[in-house]
Amino acid sequence: MSAILFTNARIVDGTSPEAAAPVDVLVEGNTIREVGANLKASAETIDLKGKTLMPGLIDAHVHVVASMADLGKNALLPDALVTIRAFKIMGEMLGRGFTTVRDVGGATHALVAATEEGILPAPRLVVSGKALSQTGGHCDFRGPYVDRAVEQTGHTLGALGRVCDGVPEVRRATREEIKGGAKFIKIMANGGVASPTDPIHFLGFSREEIVAIVEEAANAGTYVSAHLYTDEAIRRAIECGVHSLEHCNLIQSETAAFAASMGAIAVPTLVTYDKLSSEGASMGFPEGSVAKIDNVRLSGMESLEIMRAAGLAMAYGSDLLGGMHKHQSEEFVIRGRVLPAHEVIGSATHVAARLLRMEGQIGAVTPGAFADLIVVDGDPLVDLSLLTRQGQHMPLIMKDGAFIKQERLN
Repeated sequence: MSAILFTNARIVDGTSPEAAAPVDVLVEGNTIREVGANLKASAETIDLKGKTLMPGLIDAHVHVVASMADLGKNALLPDALVTIRAFKIMGEMLGRGFTTVRDVGGATHALVAATEEGILPAPRLVVSGKALSQTGGHCDFRGPYVDRAVEQTGHTLGALGRVCDGVPEVRRATREEIKGGAKFIKIMANGGVASPTDPIHFLGFSREEIVAIVEEAANAGTYVSAHLYTDEAIRRAIECGVHSLEHCNLIQSETAAFAASMGAIAVPTLVTYDKLSSEGASMGFPEGSVAKIDNVRLSGMESLEIMRAAGLAMAYGSDLLGGMHKHQSEEFVIRGRVLPAHEVIGSATHVAARLLRMEGQIGAVTPGAFADLIVVDGDPLVDLSLLTRQGQHMPLIMKDGAFIKQERLN
């Protein structure tokens, strides 16, 4: 079994506002075997003096099949083309230091299986399968004058979601996604920016439907994630048992405190609204959707402060589409304008690991964890932008004990 010993490693994992004292980290195979001072082992030795060692980053809100900003057109692409483009998107994510991503609508277990074969570089992929939407909801991309069956595109790889209505249908859809390999369930419980017939304030699904979906997920030992913007929608989703709260731009203090008391986790995705506003139209984002962006974009920074004050845990999310995927790491800098750097980093390490129910396996530099590691030139606690620029400041990236990137260290 191959072994690598990192020496003089100053670990930054988001649990402390300062880097820890230098230690050694021993990797054997795909696992971190030991962490401590003056370790001795028969291993290749890499001296990290002057650099930072971090756990591989985790993005808890991606859509790896979304190679186009126009999601209605994306759903019409042939599966082979979607797959090829998805591997390009995932390879670039890995090159930014994201060794695990949670896909919240679109990617299937077949795509997971393809990544696990290791033929092409990709992050560890955790998927919800197809997101569930009501008719006219956030994954129904038919316009108001179109009444053809959405099932024509609802199960193609490029479709982010599927439409289901009524308690029996949502139960069946939930069971089918779990049978197909979904590790959690995603629902569209509020209006959205990208879809044509649901203003932001719309509530998606009845309470009875949401409760039924939550029950089916719980029966399978997992949880429900919900697309949410308005305070009313967020409150209702928590009351129905939803655990993962996506976006949350319009959340208010009382609801944030309620969410925290219920053990929920929020996943803000501010970078996507910033980039949809500035680049969306040029990349084919529909005109009607561009007009919706500012309804949620302008409240994003305040939502971070509200959720932090309430003690609501926040995981890292980007939610980018098409050519905007390249901005994935800029969420660090955006959040860093109002949050402490170690909390921003923690959102992409231990908080995200807890959301994915993989604590102790990812998001940590501890014995027994997967050897998902990145080396950073400098201290990201001082400068979060070191985590941006397409991995420019990451000379070493390791996933599952194998180097994805290995440059000569100065």
